[in-house]
This record gives sequence, C-alpha cells and structure tokens, in this order.
Amino acid sequence: MEKIRVLLVDDEPSFTRMLKLNLERTGSFKVHTESNGAFALTATKDFLPDLIFLDVIMPDVDGGEVAAQIQADPKFKDTPIVFLTAGVSKETTRAKPVIGGRTFLAKPVTVEEVIRCIEKLLGKKVESTPGSAARA
Repeated sequence: MEKIRVLLVDDEPSFTRMLKLNLERTGSFKVHTESNGAFALTATKDFLPDLIFLDVIMPDVDGGEVAAQIQADPKFKDTPIVFLTAGVSKETTRAKPVIGGRTFLAKPVTVEEVIRCIEKLLGKKVESTPGSAARA
C-alpha cells in the first residue's frame, strides 16, 4: 500500500515532531514538516503531498496567504488544505469546522482527530497501530 503523503506546515517544532512521529508510527503516512510558511510552496512542489496541514498564525506569513499561494498553482489547486489553529476552541470545531471555506482543527489535536480528518477528506480508511494516541 502506498503511504499517504502529508505536509505539515507549523512554526512549533515540538508540535510538528510529535505529530510526524505519531502519524508515521501508524505505517500509513509519510510526513514532511516545514516550519517556515514562506517555504511552504517550495516544500509542496518538492514533496507532492496528498494533503496539507497548515498553521493559521505563523510569524513570517499568514496561513491564509500560504494556502492561496499553494492553490494558485494548478498542480495543487485540488490538494486539500486543513488549517490548524489555537485561535478557536474545540466547541467551535464541533459546531462548524470551517474557516474561509477550509476545514480546520483546533489545537491541541490528537492523532485520532488528525487521522479522522484525513480519512474524511481523502476518502481512505487508515489503519492505526496501538499506542499512537498521543496528543500533538
């Protein structure tokens, strides 16, 4: 089975390390991380992700601007982008998990939440291994 390619763009190294480790531990994902929003488009072109998780608030460039740059490229216009943000509550996520027409997850997230989001957006069932329930 081919692994699902996930690009994770977030300026919090501890968050990206934990999420990458736990997703890859399932055996179903290949994850590339980028901590600088300005380099996200280049990382997208180099890694060719199936799905992108993108922090909304980053010091160098806004997540919305990064998403617009990525999807302006015809090759990536249909690549799902999920915003990650600490700027909303879990209750907001349950009520209407969309910002500017894009799916979002409220931080902190669990690996299970991330996997459910991937399954929903890509229409693929992911088998996870025991012990991958850490919070990211």
